Parts: sequence; C-alpha cells; structure tokens
Amino acid sequence: MKLIDKKITCYVNDIELEVEQGTTVLDAGKKAGVDIPTLCHLDLHELGPVNQSANCRVCVVEDDNSGNLIPSCSQYVYDGMRIQTDSMNAVMGRRTSLELLLSNHPRDCLTCVKNRNCELQTLADDLNIREIHYKGEKMDHPVDDSSRAIIKDPNKCIMCRRCITMCNDMQTVGVLSPLDRGFDVVAGTAFHLDLDQTSCTYCGQCVSVCPTAALAERSATPNVWKALNNPDKHVVVQVAPAVRVAIGESFGYNPGDISTGKLVSALRRLGFDTVFDTIFGADLTVVEEAKELVDRIESDGPLPMLTSCCPAWVQFIEQQFPDLLDVPSSCKSPQSMVGALSKSYYAETAGVDPEDIIMVSIMPCVAKKSEADREELSEAGLANVDYVVTTRELARMIKEAAIDFRTLAEGAFDSLLGESTGAGTIFGTTGGVIEASTRTAYEMITGKELGTLEFRQLRGIEGVREATIETGDRKLRVGIAHELGNARQLLEAIQRGDAHFDAIEIMACPGGCIGGGGQPYHHGDISRLERRAAALYHIDDISERRKAHDNPLVKKVYEDYLESPGSLKAKQLLHTSYSAKERI
Repeated sequence: MKLIDKKITCYVNDIELEVEQGTTVLDAGKKAGVDIPTLCHLDLHELGPVNQSANCRVCVVEDDNSGNLIPSCSQYVYDGMRIQTDSMNAVMGRRTSLELLLSNHPRDCLTCVKNRNCELQTLADDLNIREIHYKGEKMDHPVDDSSRAIIKDPNKCIMCRRCITMCNDMQTVGVLSPLDRGFDVVAGTAFHLDLDQTSCTYCGQCVSVCPTAALAERSATPNVWKALNNPDKHVVVQVAPAVRVAIGESFGYNPGDISTGKLVSALRRLGFDTVFDTIFGADLTVVEEAKELVDRIESDGPLPMLTSCCPAWVQFIEQQFPDLLDVPSSCKSPQSMVGALSKSYYAETAGVDPEDIIMVSIMPCVAKKSEADREELSEAGLANVDYVVTTRELARMIKEAAIDFRTLAEGAFDSLLGESTGAGTIFGTTGGVIEASTRTAYEMITGKELGTLEFRQLRGIEGVREATIETGDRKLRVGIAHELGNARQLLEAIQRGDAHFDAIEIMACPGGCIGGGGQPYHHGDISRLERRAAALYHIDDISERRKAHDNPLVKKVYEDYLESPGSLKAKQLLHTSYSAKERI
C-alpha cells in the first residue's frame, strides 16, 4: 500500500532520488529522466486502472544490491535501492524477452493494419533487433472475423493483458480473459467463442490499447472504394463531430486542432457525391430527446431517461441491465437519423432512388459499425447506414489517394443536412449530449429563452458526475458517466434506489467520442483527450447558433417533412426500440 507521507531514497543510474514509498521503479526512472522501455504496461492515469501484470519482461532493469533483473513496472523501490537501467544484463534481458515474443509473431508487418503504429515493431527497432535467435513453432489459431466491428487475430497476441484490463476492470464487460496455457496462451473469449457469440459491446477500447494488431477494427474501406467507383451509386457521407478535432493528428497537426474544412475537401476529393454533417443529426436528436424528456416528465413516464446515442452503451444495457430497458430514450443516434433522412427526405428532394444511395459514416467509434448492422435501424429494407469508416480508416484512405491534407482548401458541407449548431458539436465529448439537450429542454419546459448557455457543472473528465439544473419551478436532476464501468456503478445505484435522476448521459469511451475506439490512439494521454474536448467547446463558443432547436435547417425538415417533434412520421424515421440480449 502506498504511504503518501513516507519518503525514501533510491538511485537510478547513480542519480539520487527522493520518492514516496510505494513508487514503482518505472515511475522512479521517469522522475530521473530515464526512459525504460515498456510493452505490457498500461497506465491510464485518471481514466482507469494501471496494468502491472509484468508479463512481457521488456521493462527489466538490474537491482545492483541483489544483482537480479526485475520488472520495473511492478517492482516498488525500497530505501537505498540502486537501479541500473542500462547495464549489460538489463539490455540483454530486454533483448531476450523481445526476441522470444518476435519468434512467435507473424512476419506480415508490411500488410498489417498496425504497420508503423505497432509498439512491438517500434521496440524491435529501438533495441536494434535484426535477427531472431530463437526459431521454432508458431501459434496457429483461427482468426475471428465474425463481427462487423472488430477482427481478433490471436496469432498476433503477445499476452500483454492490456485488453483484459480494459474489458474487465475499466469497462466491466468481462468478455476477454487468458485462455490455455504455455505456448498456446492467448487473450480470448470463453471457450474461444467468436465475438458475435459473446456479450462484447464493440466499444473498441481493447483495440485502442492493443500494442499489436491482435485486435483491430474491421475495415470497411474496400466496400467504400467499390461504391465510390460504381457510377450507378450515389454515395453520401456524413462526419461525426469528434472526427474533426482528431483526424489532423494523422497528418502532423496537434490534438485538438480543428480540421473541419480540410476534412470536407478531402471527402470531396475522394469522390463522395454529397457531404453531410452528423452534427445536423445531433441537433435533430436533441430536439427529439428533449421533447421525449418533457413528455415523460409531464405524463409521469419512466425516469430517468437515458440518452441512446452511444451504440456500445446500448449493447451494454441490453445485455447487462435488461430490467432497465424502459428508461433509454427511443431516439436513434445522430448517425442513424442522418442516414434515415438521407434515404427519405434527401432522396425525394434530390430526385435520387433511395436504393441507389450508399450512406457512409465517418465515426470516431468502432461500435458504430455494429450499430449500422442492427435490423431495427432500417426503413423499407434499406439500412440507415451502409458502411462505417473510423477516423483512422479515413486517414489511411486519404493517404492512399495521395491527397495532401495540409494544403487542402477549406470546404463546406452540403446544406440540406449540413447546417449545425454549437449544441450538436459538443455531442463529441462527455457531458455534451446532456448539456445540448438541457438547453432545448429548458426552453420547452419554461417557455422562456435561456440566458446562459453553458452548463459548466455538466463538464469535466470525472467518471461519474451529477448536477441539478434549475428549469423554472422544477429542478432537473442530471447524471453523467463515461466508461462502462462507471455506467455500471450508476445503473446499479438506480436499481438499488440509491440514485434518483431525471436524465442520464452515458458514453462508453473515456472522455466520450473524443476517446472513441476508432480515433487516433491516445495511449492513455489524458491531455490529448482534454485538448480534443476543448476544441469542441471552442467550436460551440464561436458558433452563430448554439441551441439545436434554432437550427434553421432542422426547422425546415420539420416544416417540409416531419411535421413536428415527436410526430408519427418522426417516430417512424427517427426512433427505435431495444430488446434484451443474452448475456454471455
């Protein structure tokens, strides 16, 4: 146990340090400015747990006092300890550990999705490994490509257990665990079931932390390229808010740099016929959700109402809390709303046969791929969304097309479903959905114009947050959770009767969509997520319109097509239902 006030002295490469008792050798090395390589270590800081399983032994250093090699990620310093990180024993120990991992690893680096972004590959280069001295058999497990969202290749698993830490400790889904023993040990599902036979939510956080490509998003780009090259298809694309503050990282920009205009131009250069903004769908979602919340409050309907924009969260409640399925909002996600309107309202307006429209979504999320596959998210036999491409996949497409992203002109979304407000923009960060909905619900409840638009008590990075919003004579009690482990705490409190809310927002990923499983890898760097979130709030701050119900194109869609929020037509196109799923 860490004793906060107890200080001890240790030495790292003869550098004297005073550290707290309970400090790991790895952290002592960081304090001394010494870089100790790691592979299985996963430190998510404020976001979640620390993985100190010491499986890979890549971080070994030499304890001068005992002469032993010790794993720096899990070993605590003691008073008077002398550590050598660059001794011959330590260096050769690391090389041996890494060579053993490489000896059982596929050699398809050139065609691997993690090529040049693989931590195993990077370490091999850093340690100047040019020959594998340990030759022998390799694992031969079947590749699981059963789901539309994630591909699992056990042959690339190095048993770092990062995915197990994420799935069990942070997300509390419990799908992944160590399987088999000895040479054949891998991280996998119970009885080696395919992912689509388990309770996986496809949140993609296992993909985010996997150092190799043992877990990776299932690419939709071959199908998208085929659609773009089919003259008989009208290919429409939409872009989620969190994408525009992260995709620039793949082209040398800083986290949080806003790339909206260049992103639109890149999509046009790729050949998309129409470019819509998912934020329009977010504005529409706000109006429908606010209307639904007000109706529930006035009719003593089931409360709290839970937002339903996050598909991993929807899967989670269907599998883990089926007794609470009366509380999620029936609203589709913004992605599905834009898809539904593209194949109805837009198709009629543009004179395009809905069967000829291919809807592609650019999302920060791996679970959106699974959402697009849900049978209930279709109209007249046509899926609302045909293909989902993650931020990482789109960056690869842009590079594949030899488009110079940095020199692109600033483009603009197509207007019909492309105008947005600041309210829809902040959907991309934790607390943003409920803040946007509160702006509209306040005016629906009170009949008065909202003065201060920022509900700063709803913002932050804490895993679970609560706030009370004054809405006229009524106090609106709001709960917020991001990461599924925190969602579990909140839902169990509701089940026990210990928590009482009117509305709850839940996002499966750390920080919300800005930390989605399809975003550029954040490697547990919370400052990267904070900069992405700050950029979304900045877009909101400078927006001409900051309330979803003030979006003139949203008003036009209701006037021309949907009639009114919560109308029969709106229910048919913009709402859905949920059902209990077997928990495996």
